[in-house]
Amino acid sequence: MTDTGIAMHEPPRALPLQGASNFRDLGGYRGHGGRPLHWRRIFRSDHLAALTPQDQAQLQALGVARAVDFRGEAERAALAYALPGVAHHPLAIEPTVVQRAQELLRTGRQLSAQDAVGLMQDTYRDFVGANAPRFATLFRLLLENDAPLVFHCTAGKDRTGFAAALILLALGVPRDVVMQDYLLTNALYRPPTGLAGPAPREVLQVLWGVREDFLAAALHVVDARYGGITPYLEDVLGVDASAREELTARYLQAA
Repeated sequence: MTDTGIAMHEPPRALPLQGASNFRDLGGYRGHGGRPLHWRRIFRSDHLAALTPQDQAQLQALGVARAVDFRGEAERAALAYALPGVAHHPLAIEPTVVQRAQELLRTGRQLSAQDAVGLMQDTYRDFVGANAPRFATLFRLLLENDAPLVFHCTAGKDRTGFAAALILLALGVPRDVVMQDYLLTNALYRPPTGLAGPAPREVLQVLWGVREDFLAAALHVVDARYGGITPYLEDVLGVDASAREELTARYLQAA
């Protein structure tokens, strides 16, 4: 086994693209009945605006036909992209961490690492309720057909991380494995240079990484408010039993 939890003969989980450091495959994780996810069907990534021609050719070779973009409007405008043969689906989830941090700074406080952790946890809790319609649309796209799809935000860690967790949980992947996939960002993602800004280094380390307690904050809301992942999928995202069966048929290998 490798440090990404896959056997050596299986395809690489992380793809070595020049213009995206956090592009990876959800294939191989074992879901319902121990059946693994098909490789090269569902990908997660950081933003795709810096892909080189060689990167684009690699995506084309993979058959990627759909890109779901969770970035907010200003983020998309600043780093726009259009990939030949790839349908672009913007599902805007506006970033809130910077805004909340600025509000704290205006009170005269020096932002601490613990403040940053709290801000990130609040952001993840918001994913569950306020941003549910975007995640519901992602599932509708997955159910429309099984053409290879990539979903992403800017860093491919928070909005994308929660979306990946929902997909994997819906397919029956155990939570500890879901968390392992989530935490891979810390090994793969390369933050953009020149972002030091006024915040202390320890704060930036929190904001540009992922921690188990970020995703756990969202999943706690799923459990406490909605009774677990299955009722949340059904009652909030509209992914009922027949839809889950369809997802299983499309994206898990045959027993």
